[in-house]
Amino acid sequence: MSALTHTETDAAAEQTTFRIPVMIPHLDEREAEAARDAVLSGWVAQGPRVARFEREFARRVGAEHGVALSSCTTALHLALVACGIGPGDEVVVPSFSFIATANAVRYVGARPVFADVDPATGNLTLETVRAAVTPNTQAVILVHQGGMPADVDTFTEWCEQLGLSLVQDAACAVGSTYRGKPVGAGAELAAWSFHPRKLLTTGEGGMLTLDRTDRAERLRRLREHGMNVSAADRHASTGPVFESYLETGFNYRMTDIQAAIGLVQLEKLDAMVRRRRELAAGYHELLADVPGLRAVRDPEYGESNFQSFWVLLDESFPVRRDALIGLLSAAGVSARRGIMASHLEPAYADLPHVPLPVTERLTRDSLILPLFHTLTTRQQEHVVGVLRSAAGMDA
Repeated sequence: MSALTHTETDAAAEQTTFRIPVMIPHLDEREAEAARDAVLSGWVAQGPRVARFEREFARRVGAEHGVALSSCTTALHLALVACGIGPGDEVVVPSFSFIATANAVRYVGARPVFADVDPATGNLTLETVRAAVTPNTQAVILVHQGGMPADVDTFTEWCEQLGLSLVQDAACAVGSTYRGKPVGAGAELAAWSFHPRKLLTTGEGGMLTLDRTDRAERLRRLREHGMNVSAADRHASTGPVFESYLETGFNYRMTDIQAAIGLVQLEKLDAMVRRRRELAAGYHELLADVPGLRAVRDPEYGESNFQSFWVLLDESFPVRRDALIGLLSAAGVSARRGIMASHLEPAYADLPHVPLPVTERLTRDSLILPLFHTLTTRQQEHVVGVLRSAAGMDA
């Protein structure tokens, strides 16, 4: 397996060869020490570490400003608030996404309109979005699904022509690239997640990145109840400060403890992406001759961080997806169903939509395989062995 060159010395991972999770956050004593330092500093709420994390994260993804938040869901919500989306408006979103993407549209009183996706990347295409646009459309949420970069330039030009806002849901995409630049570079608004399933985690947490200074200042007010003076500015002042509340805001703040962890994670990001791409190459090599199974791959215009490594089963594959997940589980491998289709969930069952055949195929016939920093050759070969056996091949 020449694609795997990482030195595998993690004894704990080897001991769990036949208890293989989908994901393990890459955390160690450095994050623990950073969190400890934050606690002992006496400043545990939003403070100087959050401000530093915002600056360094924004720099990493090629943006002028970062606004740290409590989650990617709150980031999506505030992005739509910043765009002026409200009741009577429609926002085109993929159904093939975690349900928070559609929920954020409802938070502002607007209507999510589902569009289909590309079968290779799981991302929206201009053709599928055009089929869902109406005179009430005011914005598009473009998801980089599973870390797979979407074709941003195509959407940017088209949205500008129609006067639509373009929000990038980059929850899974930190470390992915688009046309040689980081995903998020130049975005009107990009929302990020730091949930433990993501490469870069702060436990919980999120971020908005953008280039407009006036909008960034407003977003920082909105995350803190609409207050015109932040807690950090009040504490830094040598005299009394009397704050005002300029508009209805929210409590969407990140803590300095989370930011301290995030700063350490940011230092590891490049190594984590390299390792995941090595592991993805290993899967591609081992699965190349398995009939009836297609693994997700980079598009021609970018490179994925492989936050998720999913495979799609053809009708010819001998075992259906749910049964295959059962076989993997019986062999000690945790796999997950592919990305959900929000329009099939009860929360959106009453929402009319255009036909979504690709979305329904992907969510029915795909599954996510284990991929994490300390995954060993032996573990990966065990995962692939189950798949090959299910396909009727020599494991």
